[in-house]
Amino acid sequence: MKKNIYGLLRGTFLVSGDSVKNWRMILFVSVLAIVMIASSHSADKKVYKIARLKNEAKELRSAFIDGRGRLMELKKESSIEIKMREKGLRTSEVPPQKIKVKPQN
Repeated sequence: MKKNIYGLLRGTFLVSGDSVKNWRMILFVSVLAIVMIASSHSADKKVYKIARLKNEAKELRSAFIDGRGRLMELKKESSIEIKMREKGLRTSEVPPQKIKVKPQN
């Protein structure tokens, strides 16, 4: 047992006669570790992008709601009347009359 641990610490398993199997396994594990790290970084990038897009969607939605509220305020008859008074126009006190056209035979 002591000899095996000492041999592992010295690295004799890398230079012994059947070390080709060991090197292949070490290379395989290293490649798997690199793939796992790359996958993790890719997933993190996607998570950050999703969070950024959610925040952007919230901002756009609040801007839309704010704009819609201002539009509703501007469409009110009272606000239109005030703006027209500033330009010198006023509402008519005489109601409109309907014009009827009779067809000629």
